[in-house]
Amino acid sequence: MVNKVILVGNVGIDPEVRTTESGVKVARVRLATTERLFDRASNETKEHTEWHTITLWRGLADVVDRYVRKGTQLYVEGRLRTREWMDKDNNKRYTTEILADTMNLLGRRQDNPASADGASSGGYGSQGAQSGYGSSAQTSYGRPAAQGGYQQPASQGGYQQPAAAPQPAAPAMPADDPDDLPF
Repeated sequence: MVNKVILVGNVGIDPEVRTTESGVKVARVRLATTERLFDRASNETKEHTEWHTITLWRGLADVVDRYVRKGTQLYVEGRLRTREWMDKDNNKRYTTEILADTMNLLGRRQDNPASADGASSGGYGSQGAQSGYGSSAQTSYGRPAAQGGYQQPASQGGYQQPAAAPQPAAPAMPADDPDDLPF
């Protein structure tokens, strides 16, 4: 059975980032995807925009907190999750969202609103976030990471492929120059 979602879209509002009582960071992003459809009857192109709620945990939430703002273009891989909750009138409600496993920042550096606001803290060593920039870094799943991507570590109870031969480490990037960021 497969539950996989791949989205490329633009962030519609600044992400909501919070920390749980146990100290785990979580981010919620509203992502817009637009498809263009040609209507032969009217001989015109129409656009349909779909809004998605993306939930990112731990290291991915840290990257969102530092670099993602309204207008940022993202590539997200994850899985669908439906939650059940009670509204203020005690009615049962359902919400379907994407639980992100991988996120890549897309677009040019100058197009990213976060790159202009001093968010140049340098390294990416935050709890489980990995950057494959400039190397063939291995993810916790034993596959090469996509360039410039960030991934959640594999869950403790899940299946993990054996790790491949060790790869050379990515070159260290200076923390004081925002132009050296991999996106």
